[in-house]
Amino acid sequence: MTNPTTISTILVANRGEIACRVFRTCRDLGIATVAVYSDADADALHVREADSAVRLPGATPADTYLRGELVVKAAQAAGADAVHPGYGFLSENADFARAVLDAGLVWIGPPPEAIESMASKTRAKELMGIAPLGKVTEAELPVLVKAAAGGGGRGMRVVRELGDLEGELAAAGAEAASAFGDGEVFVEPYLEGGRHVEVQIMADAYDTVWALGTRDCTLQRRHQKVIEESPAPGLADGLVDELHAQAVRAARVTGYRGAGTVEFLVAGDRAHFLEMNTRLQVEHPVTEAVFGIDLVALQIQVAEGERLAEEPPPARGHAVEARLYAEDPAAEWAPQTGTLHRLHVPGVRLDTGYVDGDTIGVHYDPMLAKAIVYAPTRAAALRALAGAMERAVVHGPVTNRELLVRSLRHPEFVEARMDTGFYDRHLADLAAPAPDPHAPLAAALADAHGRSRFGGWRNLASQPQVKLFRSEPDGAEHEVRYRHTREGLSAEGVRVLAVSGELVVLEVDGVRRQFTVNRYGGDRVYVGNTALTALPLLPEPTTRQSPGSLLAPMPGTVVRLADGLTEGARVTAGQPLIWLEAMKMEHRISSPASGTLTALHAAPGRQVEVGALLAVVAVEDTAGVVQEEQPV
Repeated sequence: MTNPTTISTILVANRGEIACRVFRTCRDLGIATVAVYSDADADALHVREADSAVRLPGATPADTYLRGELVVKAAQAAGADAVHPGYGFLSENADFARAVLDAGLVWIGPPPEAIESMASKTRAKELMGIAPLGKVTEAELPVLVKAAAGGGGRGMRVVRELGDLEGELAAAGAEAASAFGDGEVFVEPYLEGGRHVEVQIMADAYDTVWALGTRDCTLQRRHQKVIEESPAPGLADGLVDELHAQAVRAARVTGYRGAGTVEFLVAGDRAHFLEMNTRLQVEHPVTEAVFGIDLVALQIQVAEGERLAEEPPPARGHAVEARLYAEDPAAEWAPQTGTLHRLHVPGVRLDTGYVDGDTIGVHYDPMLAKAIVYAPTRAAALRALAGAMERAVVHGPVTNRELLVRSLRHPEFVEARMDTGFYDRHLADLAAPAPDPHAPLAAALADAHGRSRFGGWRNLASQPQVKLFRSEPDGAEHEVRYRHTREGLSAEGVRVLAVSGELVVLEVDGVRRQFTVNRYGGDRVYVGNTALTALPLLPEPTTRQSPGSLLAPMPGTVVRLADGLTEGARVTAGQPLIWLEAMKMEHRISSPASGTLTALHAAPGRQVEVGALLAVVAVEDTAGVVQEEQPV
């Protein structure tokens, strides 16, 4: 039981998209809002949307959003009477929940004891009667190294070779400590060919527990979800009943209150318990859409001591969510940074923590937004979301937008035959670059139109004009030729119907096509979603790095080096040398060949930009003779 209370002001102990999401419900309920922010987030959308905000000095999560004592002081200073943890950071930290309660504030989450029971995945498995692996043998491979706290794919590693286990344990522990403030990891069997299915629960203090259907979150990269849907397709009624029963049991055995999610790996007709997340999930909007509810409002209602109805509302239709990430799937999902010039996804619910002109930095998760669609059937929902993502305008860092479109239309996914190895099998095709072949011509014509208004043409009208572009992120170069005639601009193979600085209309093989053209300064131009960089016809000399230069593939922080790595050290092909942390994930950089490390500029704690020189490897032949220096 709990004494009824009325919340007037909520501090959200989080940032970005989830903070904005909670604020939206608070506004609907007439509740005032307080944001906390790091120095890196001083101008972030969640700060602008809150009624008031409190600075957490510093930039990294460890210095700011993971400092529970600072967050509690911020709530007290701002006059908040309740704290919502969002997800990630301190949302599954029982000590933080206790600190909130000890300060006389309302904690919008489960009791600390329930968090302790389930937030540690090792203790959760014991509670559900499942023992983690002890000493791992060859016969038990592959195994999954997993963070005991937190979620979101951080601190997870699949190990297929016994010799890799020790290194992956260290890497997972370091990543978990950075993301959640807890470096505990454990090992469990890794079941291949399964589906990731979960059950949303909602419980109150009066022994009412709702099991709100199923969600399928099988499409993942780096153990982090990419596309989620509700209900999970193709499950037998008996299996759904079993999943619901296990989820309700997990809630009752822990005395749970509020929103939580129980996750399973479904292989065939069997469900294997994975973990319980004692918080709101990123993918909660698909459940909201199918059940017609507001889970954040229900969290607040339960925290205020109100009762849930005996039964949840009935589920109707189908909902799908796609996560738009600032990352390059073709470059091992490397996170991307820079200015987000434009973000527009038509016809969807768009949950985001960014607006046009915001900067995507290196300190936090690369997710830009979640696009959610609801429809009467799964087929209709998939079609609508794929179409919306295809028409979306995303100008700025490289994203996974095109991969989302192709994934939503892939036969294996459309027919619900996917498993957790989906991207391992299909990534090459799904991430292959596909710039519009007529985009460079449209960019050149729009540029020619703009220049023709300011000073005319430098060359004779009869001479072809030449422009050179590089498409991003594939780096391919495109030479474009066009002419300026008395009738206007023309080019071979197409009819030029209309040209302005922002719109080019071409007739291609008898089909009229429109190309929107956008510039945001510099040499970068966007034709639709094709990003192009104008190149000089006679390139200027550039500084050439040694062929063996190891360059940082992304901005980030060097977190560690291989043991004993110094200049003069011998390295072998595939040997991990340097670990970078960017956007809360560790990225391993390995040697491409065997040889000698002739230069080492990386050091733990050093922040690096894209292209920064980290190390140089000189490759030797079998006789030990240096052949050439190679990038790692």
